[in-house]
Amino acid sequence: QVQLVESGGGLVQLGGSLRLSCEVSGVTFSRYNMGWFRQTPGRERQFVAAIWSSGGKIRYADSVKGRFTISRDNAKNTVFLQMNSLGFVDTAVYYCAAAPNRSDYNGYYYTQRGYDYWGQGTQVTVSS
Repeated sequence: QVQLVESGGGLVQLGGSLRLSCEVSGVTFSRYNMGWFRQTPGRERQFVAAIWSSGGKIRYADSVKGRFTISRDNAKNTVFLQMNSLGFVDTAVYYCAAAPNRSDYNGYYYTQRGYDYWGQGTQVTVSS
């Protein structure tokens, strides 16, 4: 059974930082590309960041470039999202997702259809 469990969300002040973690089990983590998405009520889930299985290729949404950093520890089956300079617009439920290392991932990494497995999400709320 594949499980993705996010943690690290919470309430943070404007301009603050949070580090999200997503621990993966049930798959060979090192063979999976990983992504982070976020969703606010009434809106579609939006791409935030992706990291390829080797960790050698990373992509970010324009809205988080320079503020967020995605990383992974294949020894711990965990992907991270370091979020700095948080703004109100970053308030959302954050989801991690896993995609097997398929050749078409390059074309779908920023879409929900590019991923096979999803976590339950963790709430991030930025307050004043």
